[in-house]
This record gives sequence, structure tokens and C-alpha cells, in this order.
Amino acid sequence: MKKSFQIGSAFVGLIVGAGFASGQEVMQYFTSFGIWGTVGGIVATLLFIFLGFTFAQLGTDLQAASHKGVIYHIGGRYIGAILDILITFFLFGVAVVMFAGSGSTFEQMFGINTIAGSIIMVTLTILTLLLNTQKIIGIIAAITPYLIAIIFIILVYSIFTTDLSLAEADAIAKEQASAAPNWLLSAFLYVSYNLAAGAALLIVMSGGVKDRKVAGWGGILGGIMLGGLIILIHIGMFMKVDVVAGMDMPTLALAEQIHPFIGILMAIALLGMMYNTAVGMFYSFTVRFIAPDSRAYKPAVVIIGLLGFAASLVGFTTLVGKVYSTMGYLGFALIIAAIIAWFRRGNTRVS
Repeated sequence: MKKSFQIGSAFVGLIVGAGFASGQEVMQYFTSFGIWGTVGGIVATLLFIFLGFTFAQLGTDLQAASHKGVIYHIGGRYIGAILDILITFFLFGVAVVMFAGSGSTFEQMFGINTIAGSIIMVTLTILTLLLNTQKIIGIIAAITPYLIAIIFIILVYSIFTTDLSLAEADAIAKEQASAAPNWLLSAFLYVSYNLAAGAALLIVMSGGVKDRKVAGWGGILGGIMLGGLIILIHIGMFMKVDVVAGMDMPTLALAEQIHPFIGILMAIALLGMMYNTAVGMFYSFTVRFIAPDSRAYKPAVVIIGLLGFAASLVGFTTLVGKVYSTMGYLGFALIIAAIIAWFRRGNTRVS
């Protein structure tokens, strides 16, 4: 069960990037639908559990060293090729966005120059990727319980200090910008958008596990923790929606309201989540082309890391931002392919 928990925590650590941990994504995809956002959170949890389980077991069944084998297995020669190209591009792109975002975060929270902040994140990412695979998974997994603890503190604070009735909170929440026309589509979009990037690392992590029961439970636990975090952040912001409405970083605003020290802890958590995402994305991107036990792996990590840093300075993040919306559709294609694969395999129990 320890290995399953590590896989699940690393899956969470990868997906919970800065947008998630800051509360901005949860606000747009869930809280903006008021009370119905809670139902959306439950739907998203069930989807994450099912898809986490499916991709983890596929990774183990095929002993995948990268996402390529599994994607071709579930998509076939032609659709698999398209999905592979898109996923690989987004793995690099999302990591670059984390480099750029960390620079802004370092400047906003600690007064460190933007470029210097990005250099710190790039250096940490490259150094981490030079470790072996199990150490990388362990590092990504370690930050997840820390974030859960801070989010839980914010939730308890929000519930016990709210001045709003449910009806008042619901009305204010529905005035916020939403990512989709209705709560159900929003929940599906959120899962598909995150799966487009998160599935690759889950497949790679599970590929190193011999026991499909361990891998399957890892995917299930990851889905439960992800869904739990979504619901906790949503309820925390919903109960204090009069305070966080219009904020760029709602959870940071709530943390600072509790105490400046909690605000600092939340800021560190945000940077930790960016680091997790950058490491997971760049690792998945690199092993798509070069095996981690190859002699070319370490030089490639340094070169790809430096290319990522350069891309974060020359407007590549703008390009990724423009095509980010397609990640949702890519995720839908992955979900459909995973469901078909699930039915094809027949034996789907965690056994």
C-alpha cells in the first residue's frame, strides 16, 4: 500500500500545479457554479478515480517506459500518433509555463527578480531529473501531504469564520467567471484538461511496477486525493466567496487572512506545486525520446532544461496559452480511448 500511496501522491503532485493550488482553476471550474459546484467536484472525483486506475494498470500491463506505448495501444496507429505528438508538445509546453510562472511568483511573493526566479526553478528541475526514477517519484509525492494540510487549515478557517448564508454565498459565487456553460460540462472539461498532461507521468510511474494491483490502487488513491482537494478548496472558497471574489490567487488571500505566516507557507506550497509539475512534465517529455538508463539521458536533461528556460523568455508561454484550450479536447479523446480500452481488457478489478 505504501507504493500505491506514493504513486497516487505523485499523480496528485503533478496535476496540482499553480493554477489548482492557488484556487483560480477551482474557482472557474467549480465554485462559480455555487452549490452545484460541489456536485461537479464529486463527478470530477469519480472520473479521476476511474481514469487514474485505468491508466495506471495499462502502464503496468505494458511495462511502459514512456507514454508512447500505452497511447499507441489505446489509440491505434493513426489516432495514437496524433495523441502522442500532442501530448509530447504539451508536456514541454506546460513545463515552460511553470518556469515562467515561478519567476513571476518569486517576484510577487519574495521580491526576487523574475528571471532569477525562473533560473532557480530551472536549476532545481534539472538537478532533480539527474536523480533516478524512484527518487523523482518520491520527491514529487512528498509535497502533496504538505499541500493537503494547508488546504485543510484554510477550509476549517473558512467554515468557522464565514458571515454568509448558503443562499448569499451561492448568489455571489454565480457572479464569478466560469470556464464552461454548466457545472457538468465544466467538471468533465477540468478532468480532461488535466488528464492530457497527467496521464503521461502516471503511465511512466506505473510502468516500473510489476504488480497491477499496486498500480491500480495508486491510480485510485490519486483520484481520491485529487477529488478531495478540489472539494476542500471549493468549499473553503465558497464559504468565503465575498472575500476571494475577483482575486488572482484566492487560496493565498485566505491563507494571508488567517495569519501572514500561513500566507508564506501557502506561497511555498504554490512554488512546490510548480516545481512538481515542471519536474513531472520534463521527465515524461525526456523519457519519451531517451530511456532514463541511457548514457545520453543526463546530457539530454541539461540541454532540454536550458531549451525550456530559453523558451520561457521568448514568448513560448503565449503560444502554449493560445493552444491550451485544445488540451481539453485532447483529454476527451484520451478519456474515450481509455473507456474503450477498459471494456476491451475485460478484467478490470483491482486484483
